[in-house]
Amino acid sequence: MIVSRHTTGRRKVAARIALGAATLATAALVLSGCRASSADSTPEDKASGNGLVIGWSQRGISGSDWWKTLVEGGQAEADKVGARIELLDANGDTVRQNSDVQTLIAKGVDVVIMNANDPIGVGPSVAALKAAGIPLVTVNSNLDASLVPDTFCYVAEDQEYTGSLAGEVAAKKAIEKFGDSGEIKIVGIGGFPGDVLSDLRFNGFMEGFESVTKDHPGVTVNKLDTKYGEWKPDKALGPIRDVATANPDLKVVYSMSDVMNGGVVQGLQQAGLWGDGIILSSYDGGMVSVKEMIDDPTGPLQATASNQPWDQGATAVKMALAAYNDDTTACPDKTLYIDTSVVTPDNAKDYYVEGDTYVRAKEDQ
Repeated sequence: MIVSRHTTGRRKVAARIALGAATLATAALVLSGCRASSADSTPEDKASGNGLVIGWSQRGISGSDWWKTLVEGGQAEADKVGARIELLDANGDTVRQNSDVQTLIAKGVDVVIMNANDPIGVGPSVAALKAAGIPLVTVNSNLDASLVPDTFCYVAEDQEYTGSLAGEVAAKKAIEKFGDSGEIKIVGIGGFPGDVLSDLRFNGFMEGFESVTKDHPGVTVNKLDTKYGEWKPDKALGPIRDVATANPDLKVVYSMSDVMNGGVVQGLQQAGLWGDGIILSSYDGGMVSVKEMIDDPTGPLQATASNQPWDQGATAVKMALAAYNDDTTACPDKTLYIDTSVVTPDNAKDYYVEGDTYVRAKEDQ
C-alpha cells in the first residue's frame, strides 16, 4: 500500500538531484569504445544495482513539478538499489540534449535513461549509445518508431486507458446527477490542435464515458468540438468561457491536464455555469485536485486520472537495471505501461500525501 514520505526525505532526494546535475563535467573527450567501469564496483555488484551508474538525460525540469517528480522517483529507486544517477537537463533544447548524451557517454555511464525532447531529433543520441554499447531506456516521451529497435524499453502511462478511467467516473456521476435520459453535452480541453497527447487522452475519456452510457439507451451524448488551452490555465480560460457561454446546457467538462483546471474553473464561473450543474473530470492526478475533492466532495470536480510521474521515474530505473543485466523478459515488447489509477471524492483521502505534488501508486505511498 502507499507509504508516506517525510518532507525531509523529499528534500534530500531533490538535493541529490541538484548536486548530481551541478557536478557533471561540461566537457569531456568522447569515449571510442566500451563503457568505463567504476573503480569501486565489480560487474557482479552492478548486476544488483550497487555501484551502477545511470546517466539521465532529462528534456527539462525547471518550472515543471511533473518532471521534477519524475526525476525524484527515479532517484529514490536508485537509492534503494545503491545506484548513482548522473543527471543532465537539456532545458527543452534537442541540440543540447544530444550534446548531453555525448557527455554521459564520455563519463562512462553504464546505462542511459532519456526523457526525449524530440522523438526524432534525438536520433544521433540513440545511434551514439548503440555504438558505445550503452543500453537506452526512454521514459515519459516516446521516440519515433524508427528508433525503437535500438532501445531497451519505453516507460510511460497508457494515456488512452488512463483517460478512460476519468471518463467512466464522469459518466457514472453524470447519470447519477442528471438522470438516465436526455442529452449530456460534453466538451474536452487539451493542449494543442493535433497533438498526440490530447488525442489519446480525449479518445480514452470518450471510450470510458460511452462504456457506461451504452447501458443507458435513454441518454444521448453530445460531444462538442475539443478546445485547446496550450496546457496552461490562462490559455484555457477563454476557450472554456466561450464554449460554456454558447452552450448553457453544458453538463461535463474534461480537462486533459490538472494544470489547466484553474482557468477552466474561472471560465465556467464567468459563464455562470460553475456549480451543481457541472461535472469536471481531469487528468494528471495533481495533489491540488485530490485535496479539492477531499474539501468539497460534492463539488463539480469528481475525478482526476493519475499518470504518476514518481512511479514512471522509479520504473525507468528498474528497467535501467534490467537493461544492464540484459534481462529482456523485463520489457519484452519494448514498452512498459505503469499501473495508473483514478482519484475520486470516495477515495481521495487514500491517495492524499501532504507535500507531494502528484499521486503515486498506493503501494509506493
